[in-house]
Amino acid sequence: MNAVLPRFLKSTYRKEPIISVLMTMGVMDALIGGLNDSWSLLAFGLGTTGITLGFKLWRFQQRRPLPEEPVVQHYLPSRSSTAPLPMLSVSKKKPPL
Repeated sequence: MNAVLPRFLKSTYRKEPIISVLMTMGVMDALIGGLNDSWSLLAFGLGTTGITLGFKLWRFQQRRPLPEEPVVQHYLPSRSSTAPLPMLSVSKKKPPL
């Protein structure tokens, strides 16, 4: 079996779960209605699938384009404003017991 199709379906279901469920429901209704000669179920499935596709295309057109360059936010300055601390030397005395 093709390994690309399951990955594509998983990513689609994760991104837009409601649209994916409505699409699956519409396709299954249309398939069952077509195989059982139930024209009302076939029409309902095709209608659900068509409305869901239209809604998905409308949402895709409503998305705003991403900005060209992301704004970099620095939380700390590039240089410290204070002088560096002096080096500490280790005492050669033995600690008390």
